[in-house]
Amino acid sequence: MSAVEDGFDAQVDLTADFVRFPSTRGNEATAQDFMAAQMRARGWDVDRFRIDLDAIRHLPGFSPVHVSYDDAWNVVGTYRAPRPEGRSLILNGHIDVVPPGPAGMWTHPAFHPHRSDGWLYGRGAGDMKAGLIACLAALDAIHRAGFQPAADVIVQSVVEEECTGNGALACLAKGYRADAVLIPEPLHECLIRAQIGVIWFRIELQGLPVHVAQAGKGANAIIAAYKVIEALGALETKWNVAKSEDRHYKDVAHPINLNIGKIEGGDWASSVPAWCAFDARISILPGQDLNDAKSEIERIVAEAARDVPFLVNNPPEVIFNGFEAEGYVLKDAEVPVTALAQAHRTVSGHDLNEVASTATTDARFFGLYGKMPALVYGPAAEHVHGFDERVNLASLRNVTKAMTLFIADWCGLHSKNG
Repeated sequence: MSAVEDGFDAQVDLTADFVRFPSTRGNEATAQDFMAAQMRARGWDVDRFRIDLDAIRHLPGFSPVHVSYDDAWNVVGTYRAPRPEGRSLILNGHIDVVPPGPAGMWTHPAFHPHRSDGWLYGRGAGDMKAGLIACLAALDAIHRAGFQPAADVIVQSVVEEECTGNGALACLAKGYRADAVLIPEPLHECLIRAQIGVIWFRIELQGLPVHVAQAGKGANAIIAAYKVIEALGALETKWNVAKSEDRHYKDVAHPINLNIGKIEGGDWASSVPAWCAFDARISILPGQDLNDAKSEIERIVAEAARDVPFLVNNPPEVIFNGFEAEGYVLKDAEVPVTALAQAHRTVSGHDLNEVASTATTDARFFGLYGKMPALVYGPAAEHVHGFDERVNLASLRNVTKAMTLFIADWCGLHSKNG
């Protein structure tokens, strides 16, 4: 823990340097070069590889792809124990960040990190570059204290967590395995026991264009879209009722969330719009079948269209255009959970709180498809995906200490010179 303290200022500086890379989807390569250089400087084996869609599209958990992967790179650094005796570990984090939105709504530019009142600000500071750098810092602290892990530790910096998870899936396809996985997503120093699944989809509607002077003779595609959105809202309500049968989510106020994230339509203010399209995201509970959920979305949209005369013979098209994630519950993992809980208690003086998350993480790939216990535990952050995103530095210090103690316990330690 003292070794973490000794290196913490440098850790924050490195995190700030990392935040300066605007690593939105499709623009991650230079940030991955940065991570690869950090791993090489520590003497690890480094694997920087482009995601091969042909190698993963047949695997469970794959999400449909509608963008170029020509510059989609993962970076994996492996510390290899000279005399492996302990339990191996994967430390995983994602490098991709969501778009910052209008620049004028940030107090400071999104990719110009700054510290203020115990917080580090910037897009990706919380979600999740602070956690990814904490993976490096925890291993640095062990080294600084005169030790080295007694088992292999694999650090993965992946892309696509925010929109498919295909980056983590590509690591599985490459054969990376360990006895446990730790993902330091920003979670207010709690452990995710359950997480929801996610479905992205796009609805495209047609209308009948006429001059606005004869608007009643046309069919307004934008107004029709609102009818469909209203029906999807009713589906959201129905799926939330089902939470009463889920032991992890029955006490969560509103676990299933529908979001209409983007809408566009029409060509001219004085013409009844001939088209409208909107992109949406809805969540599902663990155990809810993805294909059944997609079929129900299609059915709800078709039923809503029957109430719009023009759409009866011109039904909307439902396109599933990206994220398709199953929910995940952490099971059969009491040994690593106990080790993490003890590390957390040593640092904070409090028991580790477990939560059911209304978001999703890459943990599902390791737990559902890799059959590895995947623990999600990270620092407190605020305004994630919003303006003035920030990570709490005191919390980051605590999480880094707990991660360091967890690695020491889980992997075991050897003397650095032994």
